[in-house]
Amino acid sequence: MLTDLPNVLTLSRIAAIPVLVALVAARTPLGDLLACLVFIAAGITDYLDGQIARSRKQHSEIGRMLDPIADKLLVGASLMVLAGLQRLPFHGLWPAIVILLREILVSGLREHLAALRISLPVTRLAKWKTGFQMGAIGVLLAGDDTARLLHLGFLPVDVIGALMLWVAAILTLLTGWDYLITGLRHVGQPRPGPAQTPKLTP
Repeated sequence: MLTDLPNVLTLSRIAAIPVLVALVAARTPLGDLLACLVFIAAGITDYLDGQIARSRKQHSEIGRMLDPIADKLLVGASLMVLAGLQRLPFHGLWPAIVILLREILVSGLREHLAALRISLPVTRLAKWKTGFQMGAIGVLLAGDDTARLLHLGFLPVDVIGALMLWVAAILTLLTGWDYLITGLRHVGQPRPGPAQTPKLTP
């Protein structure tokens, strides 16, 4: 049900997006700090909704649909507002584009394979990609202004965030290629009957 706690947490992640964008658009050190905290809180809900769903056995089709959508909306909105306000240093627009394109690609593959009743498991490398990606966005949302606000101006926050984003983009290319090759093996296959439930392991 939509009112189950895991789904409520997922919906809260979507609801946090306009708040995050408004805080970044304010262009104030305090706004940047709060945007970073909102992003961290949203990331925590992403972890919690899965844990709670498993512990309470509250898995649902709507939850499986909403969770990846919420993740992609959060990442996409964050990267776009940072790009729009020219807060992606070291040519950070390019890794941001790579990350967004990969998300669209994998979503399309998952949708196609779901019709064939084939799952596309998350690999360990993809988890590393997600870690660097989320860390990079959180750091970039905070920015150098937040470091100065917290009297940590000696930390090159923007540089750290940009480097992490490039690492995430490289991992994105590697994992995206793996998923693409694995998914293409099943393109054109007929839909299985009710008794056939193949599982894909990249």
